[in-house]
Amino acid sequence: MLGLPRFDPQDILVVLVTFVVAITIHEFMHAWTAYQLGDDTAYHLGRISLNPAVHFDPLGFVMFLLIAIGIPALAWGKPVPVNTYRLRPLGRSGRTGSMALVAFAGPLSNVVLAAAAALSLRLSGGFPVETPLAEALVVFMTVNISLAAFNMIPVPPLDGSRILAALLPPFWQPYLANLERYGFAILLVLILFGSAFGGGSVISAIVAPVYTVLFRVLTGVPM
Repeated sequence: MLGLPRFDPQDILVVLVTFVVAITIHEFMHAWTAYQLGDDTAYHLGRISLNPAVHFDPLGFVMFLLIAIGIPALAWGKPVPVNTYRLRPLGRSGRTGSMALVAFAGPLSNVVLAAAAALSLRLSGGFPVETPLAEALVVFMTVNISLAAFNMIPVPPLDGSRILAALLPPFWQPYLANLERYGFAILLVLILFGSAFGGGSVISAIVAPVYTVLFRVLTGVPM
């Protein structure tokens, strides 16, 4: 989420294209998984689509632009609406478990995309990268890993909060529900005011371990 401003048009274009692909598939998987579990809300809104336009959020895209040039920001695609009461109960966890599965489908799709890029890198010679295509694959991989790790943070409205809700005892549900209204503000504070962590954000400190593990597993090399 953090970085020094960069103004290389080619780098910015690669990052933006990567974001568009990653977010489109991320939101598509939310919608598709919800449909498979019985909720057709997103289906009737045309969200089970790989057309980036249906997942486009104007303000979220502006935030993507800021991140692309290295400025700290919180970016997003158009959220997929899910009606929890239409989801089929999933075992003992009920509809909360179904909602967690819908949420998990998004970050999982980003890990799969990152794995595809990592495999392509390995087949083309691995690290260090020496061609523009290899560099683009590295960007594609790292952005998708970052999105997966970031979305697994258990703070609303991120996907990790839905997964946490399925793991915690039922009496925690009202507290998590109350946290929803403050989730966005909490994320902004964690992103912008984390100087206690060596000048980086608290978000970066939380995401870094997950990012490092995924990077090493997918590439076979340390950070």
